[in-house]
Formats: sequence, structure tokens, C-alpha cells
Amino acid sequence: MINVAAIRMQQFGVQFYQASLTASDIDKLVRFEVLNYGDNAQSGVRGRRAKSSSAAPSKVNWDLLERRIASSEKAYQRQIIRKKIDELVQYYEQCRQARDLPSIPGAVIISCDEKLTFQPTGDDARMGLLKVPEREGILRAIDGQHRLLALHSDIARFEGEEFSVPAIIFDRLSEDHVVQMFVTINAKHTRLNASHLVSLSGRQLYRDEALATAHDVVRALNDREDSPLYGEIKLLGVGSGRVAQAPLAQELKKLFASGAFGDPNKADFYEDTKRFFVNYFKQVAVVFNAAWHGRKYSVRSATALRAFIRVAPDVIQRLDQEHAERGDFRAIGRVLAPWGRRIGDIRFETDGAWKRSGTSVESLAKELKLALQYPEGAAV
Repeated sequence: MINVAAIRMQQFGVQFYQASLTASDIDKLVRFEVLNYGDNAQSGVRGRRAKSSSAAPSKVNWDLLERRIASSEKAYQRQIIRKKIDELVQYYEQCRQARDLPSIPGAVIISCDEKLTFQPTGDDARMGLLKVPEREGILRAIDGQHRLLALHSDIARFEGEEFSVPAIIFDRLSEDHVVQMFVTINAKHTRLNASHLVSLSGRQLYRDEALATAHDVVRALNDREDSPLYGEIKLLGVGSGRVAQAPLAQELKKLFASGAFGDPNKADFYEDTKRFFVNYFKQVAVVFNAAWHGRKYSVRSATALRAFIRVAPDVIQRLDQEHAERGDFRAIGRVLAPWGRRIGDIRFETDGAWKRSGTSVESLAKELKLALQYPEGAAV
């Protein structure tokens, strides 16, 4: 056990501790992690390493630091920003040399996976020692992860220094409360992007079956190598993709919440839904082949993709009428065939029909629906 000087506090029945951790305590006890997904996920660190010889060399050993950062889909922190860590380490160095400002004057907020023991000392029961199990990674940062990572990367220069970090520590806080606190702290002040909030709110922040399913579908479209949108979506709001995750997920959420795809509690609902959308967009890419693979078209823009999603219930209805499986690639192709005849690639030329008609999600969805209703071009 490590004994840490602390004050026991309570607010609205919630107990937590204001404590003083040493630099070595932070280095030993805190684990660093970011929200990520599987083998196709992005790195836990965001930003490029400086290549220019004229730029100030980084004081951070990034190879070592990146190995310290874990990634999982159960985490909630965003990617680590390389520039921010470099700037913090430089600031710590300035503070150490000038010795006129503390480098971490504000408290970091930390949660502990296990119940902590508090032993009062003296007459005031609020003052005492907090006993923290001496086990690597038992603490997680809710707020202040960049500050603590910078401290970890600069730890060698703290040798011989008396250095304390103010910390607010919660023990055995439920996962949904941890994530809710993280979002509350970051949503306004540091402007969490909408895609990151979508990823959290489907499961970690609160359980929303429609949004969780929507998020799984978006992940399948981006992560599956047979998907025509493979690597095209910015999961968590970052990455090399061209389309943000949030608008697609919100569009899908509306469909699932409306019951257009059936009961989400039904067996195989998730897998069947993902299979349908992957095959659906594969056939969209076939029908509008020139536009999909061309450079001067808007068929893969967020507006077009949302319109395709909005028309999906009409496609499902046609498949059900034909007694075809919803995920049947060829059956979906037969339903979408009128789009090739009645709409065609030229409709998506960015500097042509797309701009001239002032295309919106609503207007394009209406055109797609009419083409399905009148496949031979009957008068409307």
C-alpha cells in the first residue's frame, strides 16, 4: 500500500478525496488509455513527429511513450495530441528552470478501480491518509491525461525534486458516471467533436440501442475491407477518412428508432443490419460506378450518403415484397437498378447537376424514392 496525504470530501452523498500524489506515484499507479477499435483503429497518438531540422527537437521519447498508451473500445479518452505533450514538457522545463511557477497547479481528476481505505489522523475526521494499492495502472485519468503523460515522459528530470501533484480521486465510480463526468468536463471547454460523443453515448455514456446499432453499422462500413467505404469515415472525428461519423450515425439512429428495420432485440438483428448496409452500399457503388470511383463527383459526400441511408427503408420494403433476404447482394442490386436508368452518374457531378440543383439530403432522397416507385420512368 502507498500512503497518500488526503482530505475526505462529500458532495450530494458522493464521497471522494483531494490528495497529494508524488511524481513517482503518478508514474507507477496511473494507466493511460484512449478510445479505439480493434486492429483497423488509428494510433493512440495524433499528430506528426517533427521532421524539419530547423524545428526544435522534441524532448519526448515517443517510442517509449506510445507503448505506454493503451487503446480499447471500453476507454473514453480521445487520441493523445503530440503537439500538446511537447508543449507541456517544454513548459515543465521552463518552470523547473525559473522556479517561479508550479507546472501542475490545478488538480487532475482520477478514478480508482478498487475501493480505497481512508485512515483519519488527528481530531478532524476529514484529514488523513489514503491507502492506495501499490499496483501498476490501478488509477485512470478522467481529466488531465495530457498533463500526466507529459509528467511521465519528463520523469527522469524530476530526480531529486520534491514534486507533488494535486489530485481528486474517486474510487469505484460506475463506468457510466466516469464517462458522464469526462463528457461534462470536456464537451464545452475543449469542444469534444460530435463523432467522439456518438461513440461514447451509444454504450458508455448511456444505453441507446438505436445509436449503438447505428455506431456498429458505421464501424462495419469503415472497417470491413469488402465495404466500398473502407477507411473513408472519420471514426471518433479523426483519421484520413473524408466523411464524419456523426451525421451518418445520427441518420441511421433515426431509422432504427422508427422501427423501420424491425425489432433490435430479435436474434441476429445486428449482424443482419450490418450485412444489409455493407451490401447496399456495394450495390450503390456498382450502380453509380463512374461517379463512385471518379474525382469530380459528390456521390460519397455526407449529403449523398445520408440520402442513401434515408431511402434504405424503401429498399427493405421492396426486398420484403419480393420475399428476398434483406442482405442478399444480388436482390439489392435488382431493387437499385432503376437508379442507374433514371438518375445516373451525371447527377452527382460536383460542378454540374449537383450544384445546379442545390442538392440537399431531402431533395436527393426524394429523387431516389421516386426512381424506386416508378422504375420505368412513369409520369409523376
